[in-house]
Amino acid sequence: MTDGGAEGEQQSLHGEYKVPGGKLVVVDLGIEGGRVARCRLAGDFFLEPDDALEAIDRAVVGLPVESSAADIAAAVRAALPTDAVLLGFSPEAVATTVRRAIGRAADWRDFQWELLHPAAVRPALHLALDQVLLEEVGAGRRRPTLRIWEWDEPAVVIGSFQSLKNEVDPENAAKYGVDVVRRITGGGAMFMEAGSVVTYSLYAPGDLVRGMSFAESYAYLDDWVLQALRSLGIDATYQGLNDIGSPLGKIGGAAQKRLGGGAVLHHVTMSYDMDGDKMVQVLRIGREKMSDKGTVSAAKRVDPLRAQTGLSRAAIIERMEETFVRLTGASRGDLTEGELAQAERLVQTKFATREWLERVP
Repeated sequence: MTDGGAEGEQQSLHGEYKVPGGKLVVVDLGIEGGRVARCRLAGDFFLEPDDALEAIDRAVVGLPVESSAADIAAAVRAALPTDAVLLGFSPEAVATTVRRAIGRAADWRDFQWELLHPAAVRPALHLALDQVLLEEVGAGRRRPTLRIWEWDEPAVVIGSFQSLKNEVDPENAAKYGVDVVRRITGGGAMFMEAGSVVTYSLYAPGDLVRGMSFAESYAYLDDWVLQALRSLGIDATYQGLNDIGSPLGKIGGAAQKRLGGGAVLHHVTMSYDMDGDKMVQVLRIGREKMSDKGTVSAAKRVDPLRAQTGLSRAAIIERMEETFVRLTGASRGDLTEGELAQAERLVQTKFATREWLERVP
């Protein structure tokens, strides 16, 4: 969230960043001659000793507006007293907040969000809808959107850059009637059956994650669902670059795609009630990938939401939707006839073709 204005010859900027799982960090900056002329840091974080706050402010003053987040974080870290204790935030969080202020980043409630939860469609159409809705948001023809996926047939969804033959056992896929499709985002293969996963896609303006690294944007865009899961008693945390986990195991993973115009697709699949035995027959999960997780069975690598909550899949999704509406003010909506028609055309010309599926053999 920013506030552009003038103070003498200084440009006044305001930035905010809610650290995923942490505290709110706020900066008010004065910019003059291409450098930070004034910095005031605030927030609901904890910091000791008291004079460390002024040290952070002084570290930011004088930095060029082109400074990277890494440069800003390094300056803050170097300026901190040796006995400084930061709780709920970090030098990197300060840097992200400064970059968001300078880059005029926005917050969730700066946009009018729409929440979609349409009926089940076939896997290839889901992937086509991801591309269509991302492009529509990027072009300004659709409001920023959260879409909950539903489907009634099994599928393997492989990442944009994965090798088809290395990821999928075609004989077992055919044996179990599993459709194999390729998505537009990177990352790993996902095994899905009706009622076994919770999947959603966010189509967000680039301004929402302006000033963030890719890693920071994953954590930021996942934070709302972590809040929903924690409200159900799951100790959910963001892990690594793109995983959501708990002390009992991995829950799910995320992937992203960004358009040249700045719109961001961020979609997540979480296991609700995974058939691990069938999954390892359909997916070619190598021994190396298994061993680096320290497990003997792929079925143990994914911890279902049902086991941790005892709730129905519908109840979990309902809590997710309630949390998203509360945090963003989203209103309910639906897919348009035009969007569905565009997606159906993309299924025929791209997502259901052998050329797309086998583009990485």
